[in-house]
Amino acid sequence: MSTFTLAQVAEHNNTSSCWVIIRNKVYDVTDFIFNHPGGPQVIMDYAGKDATTAFVPIHPSDTLDKYLPRGKHLGTLDEDSIRELRAASENKGKSRDELRVEEAVKDKPPLGRMINVQDIEETAKKILPYKAMAYYASAADDSISYSENARAFSRFFFRPRVMKAVSGVDPSTIMLGFKSSIPIYISGSALARLGHPLGEANLTRGAYKSGILQMVSSNSSMSYTQIAGARGSSEQPLFFQLYKHKSDDIAGRRIREVEELGYKAIFLTVDALVPSNRELDTRAPHYLEEYENQGKIAHGKSTYKSGDVSILGTAGGLIVNNDLDMTWEKTIPWIRSVTKLPIVVKGIQCVADAVLAVEAGCEGISVQSTCFSYVPSSLPPMEVLYKIRCERPDVFAKTEVYIDGGVRRGTDVLKALCLGARMVGLGRAFLYAQSAYGEAGVVHLVRILEREIKFAMASLGVRTVDQLVPELVERVDWQPLSPKL
Repeated sequence: MSTFTLAQVAEHNNTSSCWVIIRNKVYDVTDFIFNHPGGPQVIMDYAGKDATTAFVPIHPSDTLDKYLPRGKHLGTLDEDSIRELRAASENKGKSRDELRVEEAVKDKPPLGRMINVQDIEETAKKILPYKAMAYYASAADDSISYSENARAFSRFFFRPRVMKAVSGVDPSTIMLGFKSSIPIYISGSALARLGHPLGEANLTRGAYKSGILQMVSSNSSMSYTQIAGARGSSEQPLFFQLYKHKSDDIAGRRIREVEELGYKAIFLTVDALVPSNRELDTRAPHYLEEYENQGKIAHGKSTYKSGDVSILGTAGGLIVNNDLDMTWEKTIPWIRSVTKLPIVVKGIQCVADAVLAVEAGCEGISVQSTCFSYVPSSLPPMEVLYKIRCERPDVFAKTEVYIDGGVRRGTDVLKALCLGARMVGLGRAFLYAQSAYGEAGVVHLVRILEREIKFAMASLGVRTVDQLVPELVERVDWQPLSPKL
């Protein structure tokens, strides 16, 4: 294998010849510049340089082997260059944001002080690097749907029954034939390594230890093989969230890969097709630039034309190659032709589509807003679930129904189950938990929700989740009192 010096690599720093260094290996990415999901500038910022720190946290370890032809794997740095890079890294001063994170980690409260979901989120936001926090916390436009997802649960009230035997409350349930200790699962969420070096492995190990189920994102920051390898047992089930690539060949290879690895279901995401206006995420680089420069804006030569503003951010670059032409008539049969795994449609937002998913023979639907990050002012999932219950209750008998979005309490989980949901997904909550406390944070979050769920079940007068029925909840719209004239 060829070896190169830093000076040799540095000569290839333009769109005609662009080389980068990743983990001391040299790659020719010239042909990929204008096909990069995050745009060409992301690559050009590291043209002729070491891109390891930017690349590693957000790319699985097998990315270059999968997507860059072998002929573009040029070789390695020579030993002198490797030593030079190592020395430069050791001598490099820390950024203000890195110093802020260090201080926040020192002041981080013990895990035992986290008594609810919100505690963990607030702690994580303080210790996360700003770029990671902005990605995890961002939502579309003015975050209306994000806020309303949680508020929607407050419009549903319980009708507890009393004088019921409730000793030995059992919150366990079954999802797609697999048992879960409580009726929640880890929803597919991208880029867990932005928050913690072990990323998705924390989620997988935590799920195993707490007995819940996990969905793995197409855009995970660890490879699907690494995540499967992190399982506590070969019998631990994993589900796969599919962002279908516009190329059927690439999408098919991805499905077959996870099936061979032992993943047990395909969750087809249908509500996040194009990059959205997630402004907190988009502004992150500008905020960091000003923060590092003590509030001063660097007035370099702009590459943007008037009105030409990039809104991709970290999130947008993940989905630019998604299939924009999926249909019920074409896509579901195509997936059936590739795999025998159960298919769940992830991102149902209205009653009509819930019915179409049933008619398409899907084994499950997830009522949710991946879209609260993508489509502003979409209806909260809890309201959609309620509409399905009122207008088409037969759906619940024909397929498994899940809900995802806005859950903060065990009582939220039970409200959804009363209306007919089989399980409830949480994504960001688990990202925050593993970012702040690693694998232990994941387990602790499950224990918090388990405690709240058990308490609420006993208070409602039920022992098992199958006793949670619509009669136990009521939707109430509180109207403000009109001022007296």
